[in-house]
This record gives sequence, C-alpha cells and structure tokens, in this order.
Amino acid sequence: MIGIDKSRYDNRPDQWRRRTGAKRSRARRWASVPIRLVLVTVAATAALVTQFVMHNSGSLPEINLQNIIKPKPIAIAGVASVIDGDTIEVHGQRIRFNGIDAPESRQYCDDAKGFEYPCGRRSAEALDAFLAASEPIHCAFVTWDRYGRFVGDCARADGVSVAAWMVEHGQALDWPKYSNGAYAARQAKAEAAKAGLWAGSFQTPWDWRAQHSDDVQAPAAPLFALGTGNAGCNIKGNISADGERIYHVPGQKYYSVTVISQAKGERWFCSEAEAVAAGWRRAKR
Repeated sequence: MIGIDKSRYDNRPDQWRRRTGAKRSRARRWASVPIRLVLVTVAATAALVTQFVMHNSGSLPEINLQNIIKPKPIAIAGVASVIDGDTIEVHGQRIRFNGIDAPESRQYCDDAKGFEYPCGRRSAEALDAFLAASEPIHCAFVTWDRYGRFVGDCARADGVSVAAWMVEHGQALDWPKYSNGAYAARQAKAEAAKAGLWAGSFQTPWDWRAQHSDDVQAPAAPLFALGTGNAGCNIKGNISADGERIYHVPGQKYYSVTVISQAKGERWFCSEAEAVAAGWRRAKR
C-alpha cells in the first residue's frame, strides 16, 4: 500500500504538488506566529472597526466596559457628601445624578450684571443645602459611567427628586444626551424665571469641559475641594463666618465643599493633634 500511494502521489501533476506544498508552508508560518500577536491584531482591528462605526453613526450607544464587567448594585441610601453640583458620595461610593449636568467646580459664569462668579461652586453649595434639609438620600442604580461611578436617580428622604430640583432652580441643566428630555420642562421654567444660571450667561458644562479638558481632572478626587495641602497634610482648618476655628477630616460631610483660604488665616494640618494644639476644634460632621 505504501508503494502504491507513493506512486500515485508521484504521478500527480506538478501543479498539484506545488499547490499542496504552498498550503503546508503557509500553515507552518501561521503556526510560528505568537498567539499574543494574533490576539492583539484581532483586538486592534475590532477597535478600529468600532471607532469607525461609532464615528459614522450617532445613533449607536456609547460602549462602556464598566457595564459588562461590573455587577449591577442594589440601591444606595445614606448621608451624602457633595462632590460637585451633580455628583455626591455615599458610603464611599461616587454617585452621578442621571440625566443632568452641573457647572464644573472650576467653572465661572456671568451674573445678571456681567460679572464673573464661581457658578460651579454655587451649584455645589445649593445642592449641599438642599440635601441637608431632608436626609438620608436614596439612589436607584441606572448604569455605570466610564469613570466607574454609580449613575442613579436620587431622591431626598421626603421623596423630592434631586435632579429635578437642581434643574428647576437653575443649578444644573437637562442633559439631552442622557435624559431624553426628562427635565426639559423644568429647565424651561427655570429659564423663564431667570433662576440660578439663567439669571446671567453661561457655557454649558459639556462645552466647558470640551474646551478645558486639560484642566478637568478625572473624578478620582473631590473636584469641589479647591487647593491642596502638602503630602499627608489633608486636614482642612476652616474659619467660620462667626470666627470659630473648625477643622474637617476626609470623609466628613462638609470636607469636600470646604475651600481653604490662607489669606483669611485658614490652613492645612497634618494631624488632628496638630489642629487641636493650634486651637481648632473638629467639625461635628
């Protein structure tokens, strides 16, 4: 049988033998290619195709790996620390309000007389006062954003929607990209009343971020906490309106919204003992 098979092979046309040899050669070359190189090439090709399709079709949703790899959490409830006008922290979890966008912490707007004012800070202050009036806050999960933040629909203990209140009082905007116009009517009401931002002129937060992308930090640290202490010296020594010296430590309710002004005599401390020795008392919450 071996001799017959070999004879049959030898009698086949040269063209067939060349074709068979070429296939075997290609197979050997592919076998020698590292599997990592193959996977990287496939992934790069898929990414390019995805980018092209996303660029040419505005109707497709944003691809977010967070929603693939992270489990859907249960609702969150608790006392909130304000990060900025559309972001809070509850039990160590950052929560981004669904469907609205507030001025960035470093953003300035113009008031009714054309003077600049820190609209991002004002928005955060308004949110803080609003939440403090009826605690705790309750947030239902909607999705994860690209920073790994919990995006949710939140309400105070009395049931008032946080996002709706912020938009209706001109402290945030309806964000059509994510809201589907859910707060458009409330925004129209705020604009007609010249409430908050609408009293003057402003740039939408999403446009402001696009023009200041180098200035906007990823939300790994509180954006509203302007200024920083030395490494390890992160206790904020604040002077209240009535002259009382109070210090805030990370994790307390008003830590993120407390801004240190050294020109007023406020300062950073490296330990609570240092703050107490200097005549400051710890904030109650």
